[in-house]
Amino acid sequence: MAENKHFSDNQFTLKEVIQNLRDWFRYFLSQWKTLLLAGLIGMVLGALVSIFKKPVFHAETSFVLEEGDTGSLSQMSGLASLVGVNLGSLGSTSGLFQGDNIMELYKSDRMLGETLLSPFSEEELLIDRFVTFEELDEKWSSKVDIPSMDFSIPREEFSVAQDSVVKEVAKLIREKQLAVSKPDRKLSIIQVSISSKDEAFAKVFNETLVNKVNTFYYETKTKKTGENLAILQSQADSVRAILDESIGAYASAQDRVPNANPLLSTATIESRKRQIDVQASGAVYQEIVKNLEIARVNHRNNSPLIQIIDSPRYPLKRTEIRLVKGIVLGAVIIGLLVLFGLYFNRLYQKHVQES
Repeated sequence: MAENKHFSDNQFTLKEVIQNLRDWFRYFLSQWKTLLLAGLIGMVLGALVSIFKKPVFHAETSFVLEEGDTGSLSQMSGLASLVGVNLGSLGSTSGLFQGDNIMELYKSDRMLGETLLSPFSEEELLIDRFVTFEELDEKWSSKVDIPSMDFSIPREEFSVAQDSVVKEVAKLIREKQLAVSKPDRKLSIIQVSISSKDEAFAKVFNETLVNKVNTFYYETKTKKTGENLAILQSQADSVRAILDESIGAYASAQDRVPNANPLLSTATIESRKRQIDVQASGAVYQEIVKNLEIARVNHRNNSPLIQIIDSPRYPLKRTEIRLVKGIVLGAVIIGLLVLFGLYFNRLYQKHVQES
C-alpha cells in the first residue's frame, strides 16, 4: 500500500515560504540604488506637482426645500364637494415636480447655459471668465475661434458654433465641477457645490445657478395654480362689472316709474327684468368669488418653500497638495511602481530561465 502524503508536490512548507521571503528581501535590498533613485525622482515630481498645481476652491450653498402642502387641500376638496364645488380644475401640480427632480434641474443644459450667459461683472460674462482661466481659447483654437465670439447678444441670434461652445462648457462644469446632493436622504436639505481654480468664478457661478434654478422651480411648480387663479380673478372682475351695470340699470328703471300703478303690471316689467339680471349676476358672482378664495388657498398651499441655509462667503474652502504631502506621496507612488516593476521583471526572468 502506498505511503500517505500530507502535502502534494505543488504545496510549500513553512520553511520554504520563509526561505522564499528571504530571497525576495535580499533581491530588493540588492536593488537599493534603483529604489533610492526612484524615491528621489518621486520626491522631485511630487514637489513640482504641489508647486505648479493650482488650488481648487469650493463654493457651497445649502437650502431647505419644502413641497407644497396638499393634505389640507384634500380635506378642503372633501368639504367643498358637499356644497357642490369641484376643485379638480383647480388641482395642484404636485405630480409635476416631486422628490429629487430639482437636483436634476441643476444639471440641465438650459440652467447651466443661462447661468454661463449671466454677467460676472459689468464688463464680463461668466462664460468669458471660464474660457479665460481655463484657457479654452487656446485649447480649442483648432476647432473654434472663441475670441471672435460675442456671447452678450441674445441667445436666439447665436451661431451654431456659439451654441456648441456653451453646451461644451456646460458639459465640462456638469461632469467635473458641479456636485448636487442631499447630505441626508431623510431630510429636505439640498447642497450645491461648484469647484473651480478661480475663487471669484466659483462664488458668482454658484450664487447665480442657485437663484436661477430655484426661481424656475418655484415658477413652474406654481404655474398651473397661478394660471387658474388669474383666470378666476378675470372672470370675477368681468362678472362684477356686469353686476354693477345691472344694478345701475335696475335703479334707472325704477326711477322712470317712481310711483307705478299696482293695477298696471306693464309699468313694472322693465324693472322686474333688471331685478332678475341683478339676482342672476349676483348668484354667479357669489359662486365665482367662492371658487376664487379656494383657488388662492390652493395656490398658497402648492407654493414650495425654498430657504437658503448657507451661502458661499470669502474665503472659500480650498483643497491643494502641500509641499511636504506632495514630496511624500511622490516618493511613495514612484517607489511602489518601481518595486512592482522589479518584482515582475524577476518573475519573468525566472520563467525564462526555467523554460
